[in-house]
Amino acid sequence: MDRIIVNGGGPLNGQIPIAGAKNTALKLMCAALLTDEPLTLTNMPRLSDVRTLTTLLESLGVEVACLQEGKSMVLSAAEITNKTAHYDIVRKLRASFNVFGPMMGRCGEAVVSLPGGCAIGARKVDLHLSSLEAMGAKIDLREGYVHASAQGGLKGAEIEFPFVSVGATENALCAAVLAKGTTVLKNVAREPDTVDLAHCLMEMGADIEGAGTSTMVIRGVDRLHGATHRCITDRIELGTWMIAPAITGGSVELLGGTRAIVASLADKMEEAGVTIAETATGLVVTRDPNTQVKAVDVTTAPFPGFPTDLQAQMMALMCTATGTAVLEETIFENRFMHAPELIRMGAQIDTTGNTARVTGVDKLRGAPVMATDLRASISLILAGLAAEGETIVSRVYHLDRGYEHVVRKLRGVGATIDRVKEE
Repeated sequence: MDRIIVNGGGPLNGQIPIAGAKNTALKLMCAALLTDEPLTLTNMPRLSDVRTLTTLLESLGVEVACLQEGKSMVLSAAEITNKTAHYDIVRKLRASFNVFGPMMGRCGEAVVSLPGGCAIGARKVDLHLSSLEAMGAKIDLREGYVHASAQGGLKGAEIEFPFVSVGATENALCAAVLAKGTTVLKNVAREPDTVDLAHCLMEMGADIEGAGTSTMVIRGVDRLHGATHRCITDRIELGTWMIAPAITGGSVELLGGTRAIVASLADKMEEAGVTIAETATGLVVTRDPNTQVKAVDVTTAPFPGFPTDLQAQMMALMCTATGTAVLEETIFENRFMHAPELIRMGAQIDTTGNTARVTGVDKLRGAPVMATDLRASISLILAGLAAEGETIVSRVYHLDRGYEHVVRKLRGVGATIDRVKEE
């Protein structure tokens, strides 16, 4: 396995290009199952998660061609030759479960392994299954697989989610576009990723109203056709690299970024004393290296609230803030696994249940640390950028799931960072 070595203490200055959104790209790829015509996707991120999902889709009969070194993909599901998504692939990537809705919508049957992915809380799929049952699917759980069928196809239904679930919203949406009649989804996810999926489906011929609001109305159509769709900018990568100059000092322009998709983060960073300005090509984030940020409290929430996927990075920023910050995690349980590693670097963090109290220190110190999941990995690298001395981050294979060219991008703005093989 690889590890990343960071020698911190210096400011960052320059530009970082932001890739296409991982969470969006994976759902767009699953949407290819809904049509027998090619779906072309551009601005795609080059990540291990994308490669894993490609393997799964190919096992179902989808032909996948990568262009422009993987930044564009053409997916052709002329015929779905296999209706079983096997455990040995699905276990590697939780988002693989998003083949369930499209396969049920197009084929009226599917056998899908219960998902795996990174270990953050229980992350059950109950809402995914109940929404499809409301549309007429018969579901049986056997030996770790969901066996689902809908004789005569799915039918429109009114479904109100008891709480906002991105994955359940997207599976229900994809199932509904080919269902007979009208489906009304209430209390749905409003994340940019979900909205972009809806826009892609509409470009393929779906009849959808209300994307980006709490209620979506989907009128089923007989078939979808091919389309060409550009994946949106990754707001989590954007937010991560916004925090980089805030934690080190300096000024970095994030190319392709817009404030609208990270407004909740931008508001908190400005409250902490960081300057954020929009340009014609992105966002510029600036902090005077001779000043410290101020502690701010954060509570994660569904969009447009503060993203759970930026909580770990924000904790790293608060480690050297003046005062005490309270971070409350409301989306996933067990998502403070990065806290003990930050404490190894000199941070003062107390965690109780879903709340962490971070009291800022003058300096972090480099130390050997271990990554536990994707967002924890990048938070430790951010902390290393601000720490005195050398930080060695082990188990960085998590990074490849969600960030492309981490070392190259950070070196481009002046960081001293390298990726080496474990000895």
